[in-house]
Amino acid sequence: MRLLVLAVGRMKQGAEADLAARYLNRVSQAGRGVGLRSIEVVEIRESRAQDAARRKLEEAIAIANVIPDDAALVLLDEQGEALGSAAFAETLARWRDGGQGSVVFVIGGADGIAETLRERAKITLSFGPATWPHQLVRIMLLEQLYRAVTILSGHPYHRD
Repeated sequence: MRLLVLAVGRMKQGAEADLAARYLNRVSQAGRGVGLRSIEVVEIRESRAQDAARRKLEEAIAIANVIPDDAALVLLDEQGEALGSAAFAETLARWRDGGQGSVVFVIGGADGIAETLRERAKITLSFGPATWPHQLVRIMLLEQLYRAVTILSGHPYHRD
């Protein structure tokens, strides 16, 4: 199964970019042992439209153009469902074992995610009710993907 993280906005150089790269590398290396073919992060350019509705629409079009046809779509949103790490790992395993070709995680722009994408999502995840900077959401997602991979491989990284 292929994992794809679509993130609106650029990750600037610095400590956040280094940490994101570290977790991306860990997921890539450990994921092969549990049936993850690849993981890739694609940055989507932020819209420069004047109004929020137009920005969301333009970003949604750019995101939709990158989503593979066979993908399960997962949105990251503060109003989504908060899954524990074990439940997150079980969800990935269920999709992998069910023959899901790709899973796409979307981190929307500052104005949120357009309704057209929300309608396509299998699940919407939250890292809590707080508003997080997009760079930190990317890091937290990559860390949770790494944690899920270690849970699925039986590694003691995660403690119950």
